[in-house]
Amino acid sequence: MNYIFLFLIIISFVCAAFNHRLDVAVDEMLKASQKAVEIAFGLIGIMGFWLGIVKIAQKSGLMDLLSKIIQKPLLLIFPDIKNNEEAQGNIALNISANALGLTNAATPFGIKAMENLQSQNKNKSVATNSMCTFLAINTAGFQIVPAVVIAILSANGMENPTQIILPTLIVTSVAFLSALFFAKILERFFK
Repeated sequence: MNYIFLFLIIISFVCAAFNHRLDVAVDEMLKASQKAVEIAFGLIGIMGFWLGIVKIAQKSGLMDLLSKIIQKPLLLIFPDIKNNEEAQGNIALNISANALGLTNAATPFGIKAMENLQSQNKNKSVATNSMCTFLAINTAGFQIVPAVVIAILSANGMENPTQIILPTLIVTSVAFLSALFFAKILERFFK
């Protein structure tokens, strides 16, 4: 990927030099770099806020409650983990954090869940159906509140960044259900 970006940058500067617009290319590059820093600082505040909310939710037991609510349906999706409560908990916490748009907070739970699933995997060189299903639904990224996207839109000066909540809910619901559907269909062919 780095080679692709390097190639694009070199081509951009060659084209700019060829068209005698190198000064414009350099100016736009500096403006874009400044905007990237502004967006990053805007994200620090919202991520700090949401990660603080997650810590409060964890300490108060709200995340555990959410995870217990989700655990029963998870057993329908992941029948292999009936005897693995740690995997159930980590998958439920990962899905809960993703649903709240806290992808950074969800990552450690997802890694732990994969480790739990791998620990009960008989063939360590091949992913289990549960691992593939978890990866598929995690990649689909179901979100109720897209906190990071709202933060980016807010940092870019959008007047009402929360207007994306309903479209995001629809799109991520369809993506989640599609990922689950195809994972369950394909697991019948790849055992």
